[in-house]
Amino acid sequence: MTPQKLNKTEKKAALALASVFGIRMLGLFLIMPVLAVYAQEYPDYSPLWVGIALGAYGLTQALLQIPLGMLSDRLGRKPVIVGGLLVFVAGSVVAAQADTLFGVSVGRALQGLGAIAAAILALAADLSRDEQRPKVMATIGMCIGLAFAVSLVAGPLLGDVIGLSGLFWFTAASGVLGIFVLLLSVPKVVTTSARRESLPVLSELGDLLKHKQLWCLNSGIFVLHAILTAWFVTLPTQLQNAGFESQTHAWFYLPTLAASILFMVPMIIHSSRNNNSVQWLRFSIVTLIVSLLIIGVAGQSGWLLVAALVIFFTGFNFIEASLPSLLTRIAPAGSKGSASGIYSTGQFLGAFVGGVAGGWVLQNYQISGVVVFCLILLVCWLLISLVMVNPAGVTSVSLSLPGLSEDKAKKLSERLLTVAGVTEARWVEEDQATYLKVDKKHYDEKAVNQLLEKASVAQ
Repeated sequence: MTPQKLNKTEKKAALALASVFGIRMLGLFLIMPVLAVYAQEYPDYSPLWVGIALGAYGLTQALLQIPLGMLSDRLGRKPVIVGGLLVFVAGSVVAAQADTLFGVSVGRALQGLGAIAAAILALAADLSRDEQRPKVMATIGMCIGLAFAVSLVAGPLLGDVIGLSGLFWFTAASGVLGIFVLLLSVPKVVTTSARRESLPVLSELGDLLKHKQLWCLNSGIFVLHAILTAWFVTLPTQLQNAGFESQTHAWFYLPTLAASILFMVPMIIHSSRNNNSVQWLRFSIVTLIVSLLIIGVAGQSGWLLVAALVIFFTGFNFIEASLPSLLTRIAPAGSKGSASGIYSTGQFLGAFVGGVAGGWVLQNYQISGVVVFCLILLVCWLLISLVMVNPAGVTSVSLSLPGLSEDKAKKLSERLLTVAGVTEARWVEEDQATYLKVDKKHYDEKAVNQLLEKASVAQ
């Protein structure tokens, strides 16, 4: 495949949309490292309410993730994104003014109602060429990861100065900033991308839910975010008990995150070069199990908590980075948008279930109960992962074929399957496009272009 660079529009779109997405995710994550500490000041404090407040956004976001993505096809990408950000700002204001954890939970649920992820990714697809789309999506993905890392450091630092209410006001202000970035910096859409690469299609969801390999991935992302949220119901208070005051937690998270990234990068490189992502996925699940076992015996030992966090985030960061890549390679041609919608829904449901279950378990069975709960989920996931296989090193390509009759398009798809490196070809009448899965090492792009030229001449 011919190497090309992002053009000016793609660079501008990638940076602007990554900023909008990152700002929103930063707001959602910012309270994660501090809520368990500051929540004790509310009159209705309980570990269960802490868990509900942490995970409430996940339920509402899971419910609206797919519908709002589809709605952006009718109303336009930017109106849906602006509307979602306004709801996010409103939820932040409600949480900032709340004087109970119930009120904070309502605000967090409202934040989740502004589920704009699918619309942002669809807009990114509209503003990028097919061959450059993975780079644009990767930029957005990196910004989400950066937002999580920054939140772990910024949350304790800002919280010490402005308190929990101030964090929510900061989040509201950042949401308003996101609207301005969207309206002023994101280019206008000239063409609409092949929608099935970025948006879910309702008729496909049932079959994809039954897809064994995708089901393994969806189960995995559910478990990953369930244990993450459950752990943050307990971790801030564990750090306090180990002698770390809340304002110093930032300097606890920063070096552990940095160390985990140093360990994670070689894993990513090795798995990519040797196409053994599934084996490294299983290894990473084991590292999560080991980290939780250490937590179970750490007590008030700061050094054991440091070791547990480094091991945990090494596994977590690898899995978070590798699962979307596996999904792209496993999803059938023309079904990436639907597969991603189900995947994201599982992720946010996991955050909700992990928060609520983690809070309830902590309230009734202490920290050891939360550790056991997370270990059970991880062992189940490890067993599920045993049926996974390494997918071929393929990527998705969409070919827009406006005006081509269905009969000619199907014949073209048959010819495309004879081209070196093309493993799947699917014509979709509704999109006026053919979707391919291609082997990156053997894909003959020149031969495909020649077939497209012949088809256009024959019209």
